[in-house]
Amino acid sequence: MKPVNPQSSFTRFAKWTARVAGQPMTFGLCLLIIVVWAALGPVFRYSDSWQLVINTSTTIITFLMVFLIQNTQNREAEATQLKLDELIRAIGNAQNALLDLEEMDEVDLDAVREGYQKLASAARMESRRARRKPPTSGAARKTRSK
Repeated sequence: MKPVNPQSSFTRFAKWTARVAGQPMTFGLCLLIIVVWAALGPVFRYSDSWQLVINTSTTIITFLMVFLIQNTQNREAEATQLKLDELIRAIGNAQNALLDLEEMDEVDLDAVREGYQKLASAARMESRRARRKPPTSGAARKTRSK
């Protein structure tokens, strides 16, 4: 029976690499490689070839990791966005127009942001007004009589 959500070999590899790269053991292994490389410096008389080995190795690894990490971040961001979309959709009085904000251009996003900034400003003003109001006369009497 095939899995419900088959993944490409690249996706599986990217997930595995991201998981392995984030482990303390991987950090320790990389540190060990650098220590061994540095210790071999005097043996190779700190030659250009000796330097080229570490420079080339780290450049290649960094170059490839950029794409693997970006792939992982893209998938995680998309999954997070879908979860947020589902929450917006499921909440009764939420604005379903917000479901695809990430697809809007900057002008439209700025307009939506401005609308929400106005709502937030109005809510803050209302909150300030509520804090400034004196207690009701019944509550004031109770506090005075204590």
